[in-house]
Amino acid sequence: MARRSVAIIGTRGYPSYYGGFETAVRQLAPYLADAGWDVTVYGRRGATVDAEAKPGVSTKVTWGVEGKSVSTLSYGLSSTIDAARRKPDAALIMNVANGLWLPLLRARGIPTLINVDGIEWDRDKWGGLAKRTFIAGAKSTARFGDQLVYDAEEIGRRWRADFGVRRGVFIPYGGDVPQALPVEPGLEHRRYVLFVARFVPENTTSEFVAAAEALARDTKVVIVGSSGYGGEIEASVRSLSERMPNVIWLGHMRDDARLSALWQHAGAYFHGHSVGGTNPALVQAMASGAPVVARDTPYNREVLADSGDFTAPTPAAIESALRSVLSSASRQEKLSSKAVARAVEQYSWAQVNAGYERALVDIIEAKHR
Repeated sequence: MARRSVAIIGTRGYPSYYGGFETAVRQLAPYLADAGWDVTVYGRRGATVDAEAKPGVSTKVTWGVEGKSVSTLSYGLSSTIDAARRKPDAALIMNVANGLWLPLLRARGIPTLINVDGIEWDRDKWGGLAKRTFIAGAKSTARFGDQLVYDAEEIGRRWRADFGVRRGVFIPYGGDVPQALPVEPGLEHRRYVLFVARFVPENTTSEFVAAAEALARDTKVVIVGSSGYGGEIEASVRSLSERMPNVIWLGHMRDDARLSALWQHAGAYFHGHSVGGTNPALVQAMASGAPVVARDTPYNREVLADSGDFTAPTPAAIESALRSVLSSASRQEKLSSKAVARAVEQYSWAQVNAGYERALVDIIEAKHR
């Protein structure tokens, strides 16, 4: 059988550590290559760690305009134009904004699989124009996409309600259980609070920073992440880490093993993401055995079920929920063991990668039929 080919469009490239899409592509691209696919990942100059690339995955850098609101659209357009010219057997599109360019691929007879991500127009970080662009991309995706991927059942429900879309497949993000790793120097097992997120409002970052100031009077607080663009929230985290010795800000982290170790030994991990579906950081935290306290949202409840605690998004509630877990070794171990079991059963990368391959084969075969 001839080798199938796929173009992956809409991430910062391979391998990259920017966000959830990039996490998925670091897993999926080499999986498909090992399974006999010709894989091309489109990306941006300077956004990848080329020394960590695995054989069999081709990368293609295209042009784009850097900027918070225009980079996704411009890089997505240039990648789509190049893919339309090369004409792979299928295209995997990440980010619903790139749905605007789907007619270019359809005109060339290239079937498309689109990961619609979260409900981007609900994110506080976007202004009115950006939100309208995402909605336009979603409408185009609903009309021109051959198959949609929802990373949470709740996301599928929203698309059915908002756009009347009846097609779609549920494929979450994955996480693998790491080996036993040493605790970070200067920290003690189950004696610190951990927060891992991009510094944007919808990740409850400002509320956590306020809670962290109270927690840090007697507890170590480790913060991993950045905004990518500076700004007020990042300035507040920097100020807090400078003023309070118990606050350790590690910035954006590319070392998967180190991050897994931080989750593995955390006394309580706060997950504040409020929009989007299955979050890759949450799944990997579960696989690493972190006792999770999450902001109470339908998405977080879907992923965690009974393997986490939930809290309202206020500084006082966050502090109280984290202290409750920190103060009980039995609660910590119960949450940890349940989280690992659920991650293994529902969210392994082997299941996720196989799901994407099945969906790609299906759209290729449907085209031939």
